[in-house]
Amino acid sequence: MISNSVFNFDARTAIVTGGSRNIGLAIAESFLLVGMKVAVIGSTEKSLSSARKTLFRFGDSCEFWQCDLSEITKLKEIVSSINARFGSIDVLVNCAGLLESKEVENIAESDWDNVIDLNMKAAFFLIQESLPFLRAGKSPRIINISSNAGRMGGYASGSAYAASKGGLIALTYSLARKLAKFNITVNTVAPGTIESEMSKALPNAELLATRIPLGRLGKTSEVAAAVCYLASLESSFTTGAVIDVNGGMFMG
Repeated sequence: MISNSVFNFDARTAIVTGGSRNIGLAIAESFLLVGMKVAVIGSTEKSLSSARKTLFRFGDSCEFWQCDLSEITKLKEIVSSINARFGSIDVLVNCAGLLESKEVENIAESDWDNVIDLNMKAAFFLIQESLPFLRAGKSPRIINISSNAGRMGGYASGSAYAASKGGLIALTYSLARKLAKFNITVNTVAPGTIESEMSKALPNAELLATRIPLGRLGKTSEVAAAVCYLASLESSFTTGAVIDVNGGMFMG
């Protein structure tokens, strides 16, 4: 099933971490709609089971892997397995993330480590393990999903979360320079507050819309649309960029 699109995607293979729900699921579905093959990585069998029901119509163009990405030693095996299944890895989307919204004085060392380990450390080492396959891929792309909190600190999210998402943006800049010689583009999409399970977990989430100039929360499909541009063949001269999808909350 391929929808009409002004962009070209050329039946490439994408990995989408956190692809079993919320923004990640919307990204996976959008990629499948334009004819890409997608490896969905989720952290729990429950979320993957739900994603299978949503994406079943795409048949063998979509496969699912369960993995705790913060367990770095597992990444090599899972990347190799995905490449063996689809024959290439052309696009990597680091969308898996852990929200933290504690007050500064209440953040424990374990809270900090858990957030940094998944949101930033796992993203880097997954890129590292994927690099040999991306270098051999067609129009290779790395797309990191950061957050408005990484741009301006955030209102409801905590400091560990903001630090991890800001670090992901800095990592994007670094890798965009270092991987350009391989013709690999590296970009970030930084969503604002999006209608999702994650935003519902924020304290006073209903008040956040009043701080957004467009007066509403975003939709997962709106984030996925920005990711699709960065994955497309037409984005070949875009690297080291941050695309803000936040309704005007941050204008930098």
